[in-house]
Amino acid sequence: MRLDFELRKIPGKGLGLFATKDFKIGEIVESCPIILLNSEERKYAEKTILDFYMYPWRSTRTGSIVLGYGSIINHSFTPNCDWKQNFRAMRMNYKVIQPIKIGEEITVNYNGEPDDKTPIPEEWFNVV
Repeated sequence: MRLDFELRKIPGKGLGLFATKDFKIGEIVESCPIILLNSEERKYAEKTILDFYMYPWRSTRTGSIVLGYGSIINHSFTPNCDWKQNFRAMRMNYKVIQPIKIGEEITVNYNGEPDDKTPIPEEWFNVV
């Protein structure tokens, strides 16, 4: 299977996902299966390194651990992708919202909405 992205190490950031082809607005970069966590399991996961990789699922009381390459996508307040839950398929989809050129890093806004400028906790960026 050919991937349209590659992993690269970024000094001070850890790993990042970089395009190996040009992406157009609306394309799906990655569609990842998830592991669903109920509210009790989420409480336990929040006490581990998984807290930095967890996404909300149907609410912020439950969570999901994204498999595949989705959990490696780094944050930006000017992202080129957006993430959305596909509840029926139990997948997290990463869709292009700004054109991405070969060699560019693929990014999402960790706040959930691409234009949300709410500050992100500094400790989220020290996980390498």
